[in-house]
Amino acid sequence: MPKSQLRKHNQVQLLCNGADFFPALLAQIHAAQIEIHLETYIFELDEVGEQIAQALMAAARRGVRVSVLIDGFGARDFPVAIKNAMAQAGVRLLFFRPELKRFSFNRARLRRMHRKLSCFDGKVAFVGGINILSDFDGPDLPPRYDYAVQLSGPIVDEIRAVLSREWRHSAWSQLKKSWTRRYFLSNRAEYTAGVPAQLVVRDNTRNRAAIEHAYLAQIEAAQSEIIIANAYFLPGKRLRQALLRAAARGVAVVLLLQDERDHALLQYASWAFYRPLLKAGVEIYQYNSGFMHAKVAIFDGEWATVGSSNIDPFSLLLAREANVFIHDPIFAQQLRLDVKKHLNNDALAILPEHIHQAGIGLRALVWMSYTLVRLMMGVSGYGGNKYLE
Repeated sequence: MPKSQLRKHNQVQLLCNGADFFPALLAQIHAAQIEIHLETYIFELDEVGEQIAQALMAAARRGVRVSVLIDGFGARDFPVAIKNAMAQAGVRLLFFRPELKRFSFNRARLRRMHRKLSCFDGKVAFVGGINILSDFDGPDLPPRYDYAVQLSGPIVDEIRAVLSREWRHSAWSQLKKSWTRRYFLSNRAEYTAGVPAQLVVRDNTRNRAAIEHAYLAQIEAAQSEIIIANAYFLPGKRLRQALLRAAARGVAVVLLLQDERDHALLQYASWAFYRPLLKAGVEIYQYNSGFMHAKVAIFDGEWATVGSSNIDPFSLLLAREANVFIHDPIFAQQLRLDVKKHLNNDALAILPEHIHQAGIGLRALVWMSYTLVRLMMGVSGYGGNKYLE
């Protein structure tokens, strides 16, 4: 597949949390007439997942070609009863690298399909970070904080091609030869209005560093402001240095990160970078109102990205990921305002004095976590010193 290009004349709609995303997704499933492609890392059969599973089965029964690819680790507990019901309804369901052994030291099992992509009749697509999973983690917590984008226009052809390619590859690898057929749609349309957008995917072949390079290009080009909201933030050397250079040339760099409530090892390890970032003038906030899953950024109030990729070793070195980069001041400002709302209402600013006043126990925990993450990367053979040095 050729490298992605900036596509003009796209319509884009920001979707905030599952409250926006799931109704939009269900509407497209109900409206589909020809085909549905859906990829997700997690497909939980809670009240949300049950609705979507039923809608997919109803679509297959009315003759829509429904192809669903779920990660074999993220959905390792997918109910057999629902799997059988989907098969009987005509849904084509595959698991990316299915977990055959719960405990395995084969490092290839770390290469997961972390994307959240879907496409409907080749006309409408979704890109983002939202899994098929209820927003609500508990009665006392607000909904999980996340984003997706609904798109129509020329970029949908590229999204459909990415989905189709991954589907055929997985079908071949699992000896589902009848599912590897290529399908061509004839519903071509001319688009003359809309905004430029680019799909950027990360895989383990020709696009190993594509998302990292896209971030680096935007950071290096930024002149006034960079806002990054990312749940799992453990950037490699190149990204850290790019952010420090941006701050040194007067760009306002703002980071909104998850606190230690989720994946504590990774979160504590990331704190090892707080001191040099704060010293350079980077603003750091920790989201502490609930669970944050967002993976977005805004550059100079004109460019924005929304997708599945975290800024950590798993996303940038191992997983299949997908982000869309959008060049549109209106969309960028809409996303910026929503991120700013969470910065002001749901986050705690980390100040230099917090670092200086940290007790020896916390300092030890941070460096132990950082050392352990580096050790795990070295043992796995992925990244090693080249990433976190």
